[in-house]
Amino acid sequence: MPDLPASPIPLYASRALALYAQRLAAPPQVTANAEAIFDTVKGLGSIHIDTLQVVARSQYLALWSRLGNYDTTLLDELLFHPQKKRLFEYWKKAASVIPLEHYRYSLPRMRQRLEEPRKSWVNWLKRESSAEALELVRKRIASEGALRAADFEHDRKRGAWWDWKPAKAALEYLYGIGELMIRDRVNFQRVYDLPQRTLPAWVDRTAPTREEADRHDVELALRALGLCQASSLADYTYLLQQRIRPVLEDLRGEGLLFNVTGEASGGGTCELLLHRERLEDLQRALDGDLQPRHSTLLSPFDSLLWSKRQGHVFWNYQHDIELYVPQPKRKWGYFTLPLLHRDRLVGRLDPKLERDTGTLHIRALHLEPGVEPDERLVSDLAAAIRDFMAFHDATQLKFGRRGHVQFRVKLRGELGV
Repeated sequence: MPDLPASPIPLYASRALALYAQRLAAPPQVTANAEAIFDTVKGLGSIHIDTLQVVARSQYLALWSRLGNYDTTLLDELLFHPQKKRLFEYWKKAASVIPLEHYRYSLPRMRQRLEEPRKSWVNWLKRESSAEALELVRKRIASEGALRAADFEHDRKRGAWWDWKPAKAALEYLYGIGELMIRDRVNFQRVYDLPQRTLPAWVDRTAPTREEADRHDVELALRALGLCQASSLADYTYLLQQRIRPVLEDLRGEGLLFNVTGEASGGGTCELLLHRERLEDLQRALDGDLQPRHSTLLSPFDSLLWSKRQGHVFWNYQHDIELYVPQPKRKWGYFTLPLLHRDRLVGRLDPKLERDTGTLHIRALHLEPGVEPDERLVSDLAAAIRDFMAFHDATQLKFGRRGHVQFRVKLRGELGV
């Protein structure tokens, strides 16, 4: 194992290691199979699930960014096929796809949701109608098998509980505390069932302590981020800093964690953390062996940018998710995709897929300050857009007029539209 390199770590090496750890450094060489999909999810720890389908939903898009055009049914089979199931859905930073071999580390989070529910759940649980809904849901799923929220009739006027009918709230509560799992999805609607009828027999159900689960999540995040600030771990694991600090102290004491100084994109330096398992990779990055060569479009919910602070430190990039912003106040667009070009985040693209005509609309196209649309950038991103279209079965491409004019003109010329 190499010695700890001298500080400060050059920015090019920090970026290279971060992109390598996030599976974004090298362009795909072959069409991804189920094993490649599983390996990617495992390496990242989880991928964010989102219901929006302006283009492909985020969980499919995050994999495309790393693997290129692939068959999305392979991910569905890894999630839901009884004989092929190796992934499951549960809460991490948000609703997430997680390897089943990590299932046991979700058990303390389930227990916490049962013993220390959020205030909104506490208030809901106090209602008489909620107790009735929980009893009904438990009985019906136990006797009838897997059910959707739509399988429960409800003719009362809906209240303020996120506009959910009581059975839907009951299903979500029982899912949150681990009494139910997501067995399948039908038209993307969750199908709930008992864990004993959903989990493969090989899955370890031994509950770790909360401290063991925290250590698992923190080490996973350290490996998945490559190099990171301590604050980025909270963004990646969705753990409070007060729970992360003792884990870091233990890892340092065991010689598994190093503090290093790195160059920051805006000038100056920053303090970074490095797991021992990434030490050889850092040396490869310093030697130029991990030089990023991949250009792609990223989901707004991509794990590379779960930490906005890391986006600033490594790329001087302000990651804004504007789908929650009223339209008149949006600067970039509704579902803006960050543009990764080799080792830089160079711009943003606001897409809309018109599925009935197979048309991909690029409604806006922006470049970051100081980025020039040179020949290599235009060529690489044009190739990424072609693959993006193939992934979406899009046969037509149309550009809006918002954004960087010169970049749009050059990109249209490269794409022949």
